Amino acid sequence: MRITFFSNYFNHHQKALCDALDAIDGVDFRFVETEPMEAFRSGMGWGKEDTPSYVLKAHLSDENREKAMELSLSSDVVMIGSAPEEYVRERIERDLLTFRYTERPMKEGWIKMFIPRLGLKFYRLHYKNRQKKLFLLGASAYAAADYAILRSYPGKCLRFGYFPSGEELPEEAVMEQKRGRAPLKILWTGRFLKLKRADLLIKALWGLKLRGLDFTASLVGDGETKEELTQMVKKYSLEDRVSFSGFVSPDEVRALMRGADIYVMTSNFLEGWGSVIYESLSEGCAVVASHACGCTNWLVKPGKTGLVFKSGDAASLEDKLVRFVTDDELRRNCQRGAFEQMKKLWNPRVAAERLAEFSKAVIDGGRLPDFGEGPLGPAEILKNDWYRD
Repeated sequence: MRITFFSNYFNHHQKALCDALDAIDGVDFRFVETEPMEAFRSGMGWGKEDTPSYVLKAHLSDENREKAMELSLSSDVVMIGSAPEEYVRERIERDLLTFRYTERPMKEGWIKMFIPRLGLKFYRLHYKNRQKKLFLLGASAYAAADYAILRSYPGKCLRFGYFPSGEELPEEAVMEQKRGRAPLKILWTGRFLKLKRADLLIKALWGLKLRGLDFTASLVGDGETKEELTQMVKKYSLEDRVSFSGFVSPDEVRALMRGADIYVMTSNFLEGWGSVIYESLSEGCAVVASHACGCTNWLVKPGKTGLVFKSGDAASLEDKLVRFVTDDELRRNCQRGAFEQMKKLWNPRVAAERLAEFSKAVIDGGRLPDFGEGPLGPAEILKNDWYRD
């Protein structure tokens, strides 16, 4: 079975899944890169991976582009992420098995559906061919609800996501770095953008300080709100507790997560997936995540792998941080539960094997597998207001 994955560029968010697909017996895997990586992502340390032999860079030459077009029609299975529609248009018309790999379409709201050209584009991509062998790999727990309202992918929305690579260590080696020695280490990483809402964390940390709790916090990254955040730290006299550092490589981010006790993800509904949640859980962090992030509902199980706070609510975030800082047993249980969940269920090997099994069942016309929890299980309808404290 030949599986080809079309996406904009090859990076650490995709490599582990691609390696896992390439390792499956009986699978001939290809990855088609359709454009060069943007400079700002390269500046964040992206794109440093060695390029595996299964990668075809279609943007480098007309010959490579022709090979990519041939793969689109000759492959048994095609996954398409952020890539031009021309690579799958004829394939879908021929009713060949295709998976759209996407976050939620309406994270910016419904207003764009009233723009004629965008409404027509959505009709062509997601409604016109809804009865064909076209499935959705949802890289957001909210994707199924958005598409259901638009009557697309009936019964064909599947749980998926991004599966960033990282060093695999034994559980005890990870847990050894999380002994809860005072002060507890709190970590936030990413771009300092308004949608990331790092300001909520600083407000919550001020509340922790007023309560007399012992902690340090590191904010790793850079961006447009950096100066505003720096001034907030000064305003709340948190200079002795909070430190800033610039961008570091993906491997260095994972090392920081491994050494942290608590990881915080504060983004609003504009955050499609939230790969740092995936990564920090994989490194055994007790995670506190905004309910708005695309992966929160699937990955952060309250009291088992982490805690969830109401998006945009600094008091809700403070409450969850207090629980982790003051309850060693809860924090340790979530750290271990997080690591075990990612090792056993939410990882690239499981996702790749399930994708191959599901695809074979569709191609053979057999009964589709019922995977239950985890990747390739049916994506439930989740509304924005699902959070309950």
